[in-house]
Amino acid sequence: MKKFGLIGYPLTHSFSKKYFTEKFAREDIEDNSYELFELENLSNFPEFIKANPDLCGLNVTIPHKIGAVFYMNWMDDEAKKVEAINCIKIITESAIEAAFSGEVGFVGQDFRLEGYNTDIYGFEHSLKPLLKSQHNKALVLGNGGASRAVRYVLKKLRIPFQVVSRRPKGNHLLYQNVTPELIKTSKLIINTTPLGTAPDLTAFPPIPYGNITDQHLLYDLIYNPEKTVFLQKGEAQGATIKNGYEMLVLQAEKSWEIWNKKAIL
Repeated sequence: MKKFGLIGYPLTHSFSKKYFTEKFAREDIEDNSYELFELENLSNFPEFIKANPDLCGLNVTIPHKIGAVFYMNWMDDEAKKVEAINCIKIITESAIEAAFSGEVGFVGQDFRLEGYNTDIYGFEHSLKPLLKSQHNKALVLGNGGASRAVRYVLKKLRIPFQVVSRRPKGNHLLYQNVTPELIKTSKLIINTTPLGTAPDLTAFPPIPYGNITDQHLLYDLIYNPEKTVFLQKGEAQGATIKNGYEMLVLQAEKSWEIWNKKAIL
């Protein structure tokens, strides 16, 4: 029996459980389960791991993508660069003894925890087909764990960007300082915040939507609802819009690939 799951808080509307449960049924993958584990405080993570010794892998969502980094024994290069993870591979003591010559992890010497960021893969491969020549400057709304993956991809694609956040931090812009001119010149706008996700369907990032045009591309990492107010407002101005569903599918499949890859030191 292989057990997988999602940690975060809250988990009232989860894509992952439905997706993996249907995947297991569709592909006749027997003796596998995927569960939701609401973990309000990440300080409880070590005890959670100890209490679930049959776990083989976890996805990580808001608000733990950054904090979970500190519990990993190893991270891949991209996860290190963004300092945020959304996928954990859990290697048991027996597998460790076989593959790592006794190398062990942090929880009672029973596990090795490997951290990955599959948001990078999901976002990049869902964004690239939509990019046109005018999408040469971006606004990234939000500065959490998902924002780090988005910014990593934009740097990789050589698209300059400005981060917009609610609180002052470094060179980030506050929402009240997003000018109509900045909207006009930033033809790619990406929402990485939870604003507008169910059940708070009326929320949206406060930017000057009246200056969006049919040359803009608005991408929302939210998938539920299918069309957030952020996307509705962009669509009303003629912009191309994209929600986060394809990104989630791609990152989920990448997580599955990671979980089933043979452990190699």
